[in-house]
Amino acid sequence: MEDPKLEKQFKSHRNTITSLHFAPNTKQLGISGSLDSCLFLWPFKSQARAYRFVGHNDAVYSVCFSPSGHLVASGSKDKKVRLWIPSVKGESTVFKAHTGAVRCVDFATDGQSLLTSSEDKTIKIWTVHRQKFQFSLNQHSNWVRCAKFSPDGRLIVSCSDDKTVKLWDRNTNECMHTFYEPHGFLNEVAFHPSGTCIAGGCTDASVKIWDIRTRKLIQHYANHVASVNSIAFHPNGNYLLTASSDATLKIFDLLEGRLIYTLHGHQGPAMTVAFSKQGDYFASGGQDQQVLVWKTNFDVSSSTHELNSNRYTTSADYGAETQFSSRSSQQNKPTISSLQEKPHLSMNDDKQARKIDILREKSLLRMFHDADPLEITNVGSTYESGISRSNSASADLINSDRPSTGGNRHTRSTYDIDKSNQPALTPQITTTLDHIVQQLDILTKTVSILETRLTMTESKLQELNHEEHNRK
Repeated sequence: MEDPKLEKQFKSHRNTITSLHFAPNTKQLGISGSLDSCLFLWPFKSQARAYRFVGHNDAVYSVCFSPSGHLVASGSKDKKVRLWIPSVKGESTVFKAHTGAVRCVDFATDGQSLLTSSEDKTIKIWTVHRQKFQFSLNQHSNWVRCAKFSPDGRLIVSCSDDKTVKLWDRNTNECMHTFYEPHGFLNEVAFHPSGTCIAGGCTDASVKIWDIRTRKLIQHYANHVASVNSIAFHPNGNYLLTASSDATLKIFDLLEGRLIYTLHGHQGPAMTVAFSKQGDYFASGGQDQQVLVWKTNFDVSSSTHELNSNRYTTSADYGAETQFSSRSSQQNKPTISSLQEKPHLSMNDDKQARKIDILREKSLLRMFHDADPLEITNVGSTYESGISRSNSASADLINSDRPSTGGNRHTRSTYDIDKSNQPALTPQITTTLDHIVQQLDILTKTVSILETRLTMTESKLQELNHEEHNRK
């Protein structure tokens, strides 16, 4: 098994990165959202241009490519959802989706529906064409952090600050089952590619996987020492990637039920992770404003025990007995059905896991934005709808090569502040302010490191107390 390798490193956002997604039709393109209110379209090819999409009035919490790759959806603290054409024109249409911040956006696999969840405690489904509201799910009693479609689009899973995870039937709009989290709430949930399991990253530093057929917890990991902010299944279903406030990424082998890698790359909390569609790359984003793009490598050997996608039973067969098989069953490789045998807390495999620390190798690391200066073009819209809502709106939305019909698209970046009515600052004041900002940034990072170390110390003390109690 080869180790993951850092391929690219971007730093052009001006605040914490909250969300990442790979373009489905290419390895060379990704989108990120940030608390700086912008989206970045990243080129993973050297000497290519990046695009900053400007349009939201507040923090961007979630970004997502449509299945075709012709659209990007973004949800923001400004309570709005934008649908962007990921091209140099930066065309977008916007609609107010909720009465609170929009925490998550997700496309159905057919690309026709859009799912949004919000701090207003609701989940809503919209048509992508004309952004028509379809229905709302309202049983959560606190912020809804995340909501995702199942791979076949028939189910929805959601997690909330009310410490529940709910499974919904899209056809009846009814809640089919509720999983309860007594020790914390989940920051993110995701369906396994087979559609038969769901995983979540929790504020209590744990990672959990449930079987939606048996409605039982089948895997439970406690390898992080701070809140788990994001999770992502590898497309082959054999691995799970996590990002945590303890500044690490972790990779779990789900077939063997153990941690296999701990990656140190972010200087502060890691906030979001995503795999490419083929699974050969993954990306991470953090509070340090960096996007790290990694070559997966470790999944190469998984071809010998990869789950046979033709044998998956989809979530449409919820409640039915599902048969899983492995291409390497003749070699006695474990299959995903063995997950049912590992529901207990797993926290002792850290010593066996491979550790990769790129921070120690920083002097050897070729920083992409340093070695190859990244050209950034600001694109976006200052008006509410840059795309006609006529009957041809859908065609306009999904055709990124179509000429613009909405007039002049040239807009100003949010950072290009109009200074005509602002008093001029003296050089001394500007220098002082810059120094204060730098000191605050250093202080913030120091506090984050101290918090992480304190959490690790507390965890170690609990472990020692547990061992002492067992001896007695």
